[in-house]
Amino acid sequence: MTFIPVTSGDQIPHPTPKGLSDNHALKVPTHMAIIMDGNGRWAQSRGLPRLEGHRAGTDNVNRLLKAVHRHGIQYLTLFAFSTENWSRPQEEVLGLMAILREVVERETPHLHKENVRLRYLGRTDRLTPELHTAIQDALDLTGCNTGLNLNVAFDYGGRDEIIRAIRRILQAGISADEVTEEVFRTYLYTDGLPDPDLIIRTGGEQRLSNFLTWQSVYSEYYCSNVFWPDFDEAELERVLEAYSQRKRRFGGLDNQ
Repeated sequence: MTFIPVTSGDQIPHPTPKGLSDNHALKVPTHMAIIMDGNGRWAQSRGLPRLEGHRAGTDNVNRLLKAVHRHGIQYLTLFAFSTENWSRPQEEVLGLMAILREVVERETPHLHKENVRLRYLGRTDRLTPELHTAIQDALDLTGCNTGLNLNVAFDYGGRDEIIRAIRRILQAGISADEVTEEVFRTYLYTDGLPDPDLIIRTGGEQRLSNFLTWQSVYSEYYCSNVFWPDFDEAELERVLEAYSQRKRRFGGLDNQ
């Protein structure tokens, strides 16, 4: 993974990156993934309960989807809840599940109308029955759509995904000699999806936090200081400007 350390946010000026003009054509990733961080800190900075930050964060997804559509990005993966987030207070965890269920039930008809295909990445055995039903209904409704692929990673952990893939390979009776990268990736949650070209983390932290561990080995990385509820199209364009400067060699040389 290539890291792009960038200081950004509404509090700090954002000059056009060196070598890019205002009318420069942005290089757009096929698959963009976002670690949506900073909801709780956004709320606390405003004297609000942490759950209000999560509500604001889910509201921001709609705004981002419009920007993603305008830029022609084909795959968007959002990291909403990790396998480690179960250590948070039970009230916050249950509140997150309730918020996600509300959003899925409310927004799925609109997403379906817009030809968006929803996909769930992560465990489902620990979800509340209401959330599990809402997600399955959304997957069934949008499963044949051909527009933007919107992947929601919930109760997701990269290491957990790899361990589960190994277990399924063993259960399938596949021999060690038959295991290749191509075979292995078909047992991941992301089977059929391209690896992310760009991973964005909002909220100022500079780590992957167990996100897309297998898939991110050649992803570009951008750290934004903007809390997720405030991450808007202007900030997205700054990300894409930085991404446009990257030379993705995949271990090779420019002249190759």
